[in-house]
Amino acid sequence: MIGIIDYGAGNLGNVLRALSSLRYEASLLESPSNLAGEVDLLVLPGVGAFPPAREELARRGWIPALREWGNSGKPLLGICLGMQLLYEASLEDGLTEGLGFFPGTVAPLAGLKKSPHMGWNRVSWLREVTGITNLFKGGLDAYFVHGYAAPVNEASLADTAIDGVRFSSVSLRNRIAGFQFHPERSGREGLRLFGTFIGFLSGTSS
Repeated sequence: MIGIIDYGAGNLGNVLRALSSLRYEASLLESPSNLAGEVDLLVLPGVGAFPPAREELARRGWIPALREWGNSGKPLLGICLGMQLLYEASLEDGLTEGLGFFPGTVAPLAGLKKSPHMGWNRVSWLREVTGITNLFKGGLDAYFVHGYAAPVNEASLADTAIDGVRFSSVSLRNRIAGFQFHPERSGREGLRLFGTFIGFLSGTSS
């Protein structure tokens, strides 16, 4: 069972449809009290700005619950803003603390010819992880919508460049991962990558 965290800032419909097409059972979780023993993996989606999203997560009690979940070695996958929330902090509208699973601070994509970064772009692997990168040789094209991004550092599994600006487009550390792009809106390969990560993080990939 996959639990999708519903805190009023996520693209829930598309995520649910993507998981259904991948033949995964999923449910929306409005509060940590909805976490039951059958939930195997959590998905943290997100669309919008970092500070109000973080505030809403805190209001619903998700900050300590997510930290306990991730620190106990359970799988967690963030999408777009959900990935940014997994970092230490963000500079969007001031400095706001994140969940701290990945090192670094999310910052504006400065110097772009057109902002936000919207549309298809290349996701390129920075290191090899068996069970993921070997299944998508050379990377893949994915759909992005964002004006802020995380730095490329030791947590980055892949990066993407736009107008000479590089940022982390896939992050992975232990059983916690994040996509800066929307896999559920990235066609057949994006959907396949979504399923691949679910299997990898949950330990069910072949």
